[in-house]
Amino acid sequence: MKFLFLLFFISSLLFSNVYYSKVEPYEIRDISSSVAGLIEFTDEDMIGKKLSSSAYIQIDSELDKQELKYLQEKLKHLDSIVLSSEVILKNSEKSLQMKKENYKSIASLKIKSDIEKDREFYDLLLSENQYLNTKKEIRNLKIQILDLKLKIAYLKRAISDKNLKAKGFVLYSILVKKGQVVGISTPLARIADVSSAKLTIYLDKDDVLSYKSKSIYIDGMKTNYKIDRILHIADSKNISKYMAQIVIESPKIFSKLVKVEFKNE
Repeated sequence: MKFLFLLFFISSLLFSNVYYSKVEPYEIRDISSSVAGLIEFTDEDMIGKKLSSSAYIQIDSELDKQELKYLQEKLKHLDSIVLSSEVILKNSEKSLQMKKENYKSIASLKIKSDIEKDREFYDLLLSENQYLNTKKEIRNLKIQILDLKLKIAYLKRAISDKNLKAKGFVLYSILVKKGQVVGISTPLARIADVSSAKLTIYLDKDDVLSYKSKSIYIDGMKTNYKIDRILHIADSKNISKYMAQIVIESPKIFSKLVKVEFKNE
């Protein structure tokens, strides 16, 4: 009897509790629309397959592309106007400098009448105002260009957001149909990252305290896996259990149930 008790005690030291977990993709993302528009295309043939660089959902962007082309043309014209205006500004600056020197040279001459001096002075003021106005126009043009560049950036992003791509992910499901009008935040699809997999288990307190010193066995086979994430706060549903996750290699088939054990060496 003592021998059986001793055998049971040794076994309890060697083996911890057994846990079961479903092999899940490393991540499943719910994709919602960040733009409004008409669904133009959905590639339902790709459901369950790994996506390429092609779009699996397209939202109509014809008007966006036309507007983008118009804004890019407008930007070219504004850039050209700024270049011309800067040349005018340089010439105005040279002219202004010459008129300043000319007025300075005649201001103290007694042979020049006050009327001539006043005429030169007002001509100088006019040139200075023209110079300042040209400078102001260039500054306003550059502000318009910055605003235009921002609009172009937003438009490019909107066009990109209307062509949903997720290279390397598996298309889990498509939630919209061709011809459907969607708004911002409308659910569009679910995609899965299957580059690796994860096991979610709910550990007993003893295993939480000792898991670092134990090896992980999956379906009876010793592995080199370690716990990648653990919560030291008990789960709200699984009372007195602590959630832990193990990242493993991507299997050929997901969603199968596996047995997970923590054992002393």
